Amino acid sequence: MDTTLTPPFATLTPDAILDAVESLDLRVSGSLLALNSYENRVYQIGMDEGAPLVAKFYRPERWSDEAILEEHEFSWQLAEREIPAVPPMRLQGQTLHHHGGFRFALFERRGGRVPELDRQDTLQWIGRFLGRIHALGRTAGYSHRPTLDQLSFGREPADFLLQGNWLPPELEHVYRGVLEQALDGVARCFERAGKLGQLRLHGDCHVGNLLWTDAGPHFVDFDDSRMGPAVQDLWMLLSGERDEQSRQLAEVLAGYEDFCEFDQRELYLLEGLRTLRLIHYSAWLARRWHDPAFPAAFPWFGGQRYWEEQILGLREQIALMDEPPLWSC
Repeated sequence: MDTTLTPPFATLTPDAILDAVESLDLRVSGSLLALNSYENRVYQIGMDEGAPLVAKFYRPERWSDEAILEEHEFSWQLAEREIPAVPPMRLQGQTLHHHGGFRFALFERRGGRVPELDRQDTLQWIGRFLGRIHALGRTAGYSHRPTLDQLSFGREPADFLLQGNWLPPELEHVYRGVLEQALDGVARCFERAGKLGQLRLHGDCHVGNLLWTDAGPHFVDFDDSRMGPAVQDLWMLLSGERDEQSRQLAEVLAGYEDFCEFDQRELYLLEGLRTLRLIHYSAWLARRWHDPAFPAAFPWFGGQRYWEEQILGLREQIALMDEPPLWSC
């Protein structure tokens, strides 16, 4: 494992953060609060006048400017249609800004709580807004952002892990074998589903990126937005035993299909996408290990127990991928 790379945010000091915001002719109060984010750096910035703003500094070399601007444009298209996304602010005619070697955007601060996903009305409400997001997402594609597929979320991260000396030697052979079985299972899931449409997704639609207020949900952090199948934005909302997940899915789709048709063949992908996320997540941690925030936040990564749990999790997914989908197609 390579720990010699320069930390990507080493020069992003508090002064640099405040100077970047003030470069847009804004006056800061000097207060600065780091918010929970690892891929990028996100801060609540106190202002001399008005409510605090949120500043997001993008991880260097992850996205091109064009890819970031595509995501910004999608967020604005959603907001202009009164779909509750939180777009970046337009300042000096731009949404993406450069200062001190970093790229950043500013957002209005939007609060909220975790949604109660055990409630029928909450699930249907979320489903309606996801249906509206996807209805717009189908109207155009991305040119500069990737597609969620077996290669980018499965084979490539798997090869990165196996070639990078990340596993304990005594587990590498076992992990390699289970990984190959899992990727074969994912391939079968995609074969059963057949050729499906692709659309612009939120991409990381878990409860941490879905905030609830008395007015309903709003969606934040489209940083992982990419092309892919609609079910990618649905399955992370499901939890519990199989019967419970089926009930949750039925409620989400009851709201979703008020605005956007759902191809039930995509349900063949559900467990395959879970499996890809397991593999991709391990590789994501490994790729970011030179960033000091990662060893501090994920001290358990890379140890014997972690990889034993990954092997167990992949074996469970191998079995689940051969079961019928949650809904009969």
